[in-house]
Amino acid sequence: MPSYRYHHIGIPTTDPQPGEEYNHTGKHFAAGYATSPYGVEWLRFDARCELPELIQRVPHVAFVVDDLSAALEGQEVLVPPNSPAEGVTVAFIVHNGAPVEFIAFDRPEAEVWPTTVARVVD
Repeated sequence: MPSYRYHHIGIPTTDPQPGEEYNHTGKHFAAGYATSPYGVEWLRFDARCELPELIQRVPHVAFVVDDLSAALEGQEVLVPPNSPAEGVTVAFIVHNGAPVEFIAFDRPEAEVWPTTVARVVD
């Protein structure tokens, strides 16, 4: 059984957010995660975004997993594993009608995203 550690909640919005950054690969804006002590990430999607509608309309919760393949085993995969940044692989599943994101780092997160605030989650 894989272990899951809370990482963030992604909340779709149609309103521009302070400090949002554009993700050219995903064709969306993201804001808040790097500075939120609670791991809240606001997502605003470009009309050209190709992510599934479920991700664009329904909030998702994200967990860090040590073994992405094991976490995906037997699940309804919504977005297959992909690498949005060097050192990290993500995938989305559908759980009871809601999107859930799994994140696997190949090195410490602080090396992948050095501007992220430190969070302690047990």
